[in-house]
Amino acid sequence: MKRVLEGSDAVAEAVRLAKVKVISAYPITPQTHIVERLAEFCADGRLTARFLRVESEHSALAALIGASSMGVRTFTATSSQGLALMHELLHWASGARLPIVMANVNRALAPGWNIWADQTDSLAQRDTGWIQFYCETGQETLDTTLQAFRLAERVNLPVMVALDAFFLSHTFEPVDVPDQEAVDRFLPAFHPRIAMSTENPCSLSQLAPPNVYMEMRYSIHQAMQQTLDEFAVIEEDFQRTFGRRYGAVESIACEDAEIILVTSGTITSTTRQVVEELRSQGEKVGILKVKLFRPFPVASIRQILGCAKKVAVIDRNYSFGASGIFAQEVRAALCGLPECPPVFGYIAGLGGRDVTTGTIEEIYRHTQSHASPEEESIWVGLHEVDHEAGNR
Repeated sequence: MKRVLEGSDAVAEAVRLAKVKVISAYPITPQTHIVERLAEFCADGRLTARFLRVESEHSALAALIGASSMGVRTFTATSSQGLALMHELLHWASGARLPIVMANVNRALAPGWNIWADQTDSLAQRDTGWIQFYCETGQETLDTTLQAFRLAERVNLPVMVALDAFFLSHTFEPVDVPDQEAVDRFLPAFHPRIAMSTENPCSLSQLAPPNVYMEMRYSIHQAMQQTLDEFAVIEEDFQRTFGRRYGAVESIACEDAEIILVTSGTITSTTRQVVEELRSQGEKVGILKVKLFRPFPVASIRQILGCAKKVAVIDRNYSFGASGIFAQEVRAALCGLPECPPVFGYIAGLGGRDVTTGTIEEIYRHTQSHASPEEESIWVGLHEVDHEAGNR
């Protein structure tokens, strides 16, 4: 059924359809609408779940680690400082191989205090063992959340579904909300491989001495390696059931493209508009949208970008002392190709600053007019900065 929903409501609808049994929640802007809607579902009987109102984001994930260890389907949501506060427990969740699903509404980290879109919060957690997806639209957000539960329970790893603050979380658009019967066919009831029980007592997350610790980490590595194949199977089933699929990456007009723009999240939608206009002018430009960030889809990226003359990565994030994070990953993926295209890294839209069609065209023209990047990261749209004041 088509409904006009904001991105946050799309996440909540997916969680309702997934028949989650335990939700833990601590409000933080701009994620709060997700758990508010889920609280309404629990209160009016549309969702039969235990809704835990906890005192912090750290507690929110701790509660789910306990619930997931008992073998029930679980969910939480957070943003920015809340995700940073969870950092310790992100490792506990993945190390215990728990299929927790979490939505992270991408918001800038403080200081200065900022509630607008920026992907650095989730990308800063890239080494915690969580699968990470980045969504472009409300429909993709709903669909990916449903897929996340099935994937998490298939590979026994937690999954983070990321969506840009306000540009997606608070924007209304038509979303096809599937019926419960179809979702039940795609996402059957959760049957955990391992669960704590008084009938079959066991211990979880105990001391791991040197003779077993490496093997535990290797098992996480193996599960991550399986994720790409498992996700492909899940998407095929999703397409058969609902008629939609997205891919770990999406190639748009890349077949003959000389310059390929690499995007993620809502910047992709703006870039689609620019590429359509440039194509109408005879420009050979394409888009590679990266949806799955962990595990990073190296083979697909090498195949698509390896034929380009130049690559321009647009990052709404930054790793201080290095570069944009997607640009780092793309450079590493392309390393070793016989003819590796130069990779231009652009930083844009931090802290919710608009990335307009003009911004995208500026990035394209700059890439077109330079043989190679003059800097590791090219910051786009900066205002005049008093560097002396910044150093004080």
